[in-house]
Amino acid sequence: MRTRLGLWTTALLIAAGLTATGSSTAVAAPPAPVPRLELDRYLGEWHQLAAVPQVFNLNCARDTTATYTLDPTGAIGVHNRCHTWTGGVDEIRGTATVNDPATNARLHVSFPGIPGQDGREGPTNYIVSALGPDYSWALVTSPSRLSGFVLSRTPSLDATAWQQIDEEIRIAGQDPCIYLTSPTTGGRGDVVPLCAR
Repeated sequence: MRTRLGLWTTALLIAAGLTATGSSTAVAAPPAPVPRLELDRYLGEWHQLAAVPQVFNLNCARDTTATYTLDPTGAIGVHNRCHTWTGGVDEIRGTATVNDPATNARLHVSFPGIPGQDGREGPTNYIVSALGPDYSWALVTSPSRLSGFVLSRTPSLDATAWQQIDEEIRIAGQDPCIYLTSPTTGGRGDVVPLCAR
């Protein structure tokens, strides 16, 4: 456990260092969204296979998922869940609101009680930057490029899909080395930078 947490901490420091030294990235335009996101195809459960480490997911040891549903108000319900280092389950429910009806791919995700994310409306903090042609995987980034998630409909992806994802991460203005794999039952069990995969 200490080794995994140490790797997460190291990755956070690397990500912070890359951001601090890459001043051109800080002032660059946000990553481009996909031309059109079909929300009905995007709904459902996604497995997190890799992510730029964030404070809120350090408690997650494995099997991190995001499930999207339409709620009664027409907004998108968000249910994030993972298994913790102590064997428990950590989960949070929130809402996603489309900020860009032209593409449906720029959204504001909010969670009750989380500072800066406790209102349904707000600035874009979730950009679907790339999608597998059959919606089998997705790359999600933020305008600042300080976060990123590789999501998949299945617990694992083949080498061809990973090669395409690596390319899409670079197109989005990020480095695959700041993404760490997320242990998933039926997929990878280790935590390594994507560039060392």
